Amino acid sequence: MIAWLVRFLMVIAGAILSLFVAREELNFETLQMVIAVVLFTLIITILAFWPALKNLFSRRKK
Repeated sequence: MIAWLVRFLMVIAGAILSLFVAREELNFETLQMVIAVVLFTLIITILAFWPALKNLFSRRKK
């Protein structure tokens, strides 16, 4: 299950990174890992603060 999450994040990170860096670059895998870690951190942050974000956006609608 964790392998699926890691693979999914690496695919997304590879797609984002390939817009800016050629796949043939020597440091592509390293940069891909950095982008995947940033995406993972972003997802965890959104999940951790979901109740506060939900309340914030629901107040703006009213």
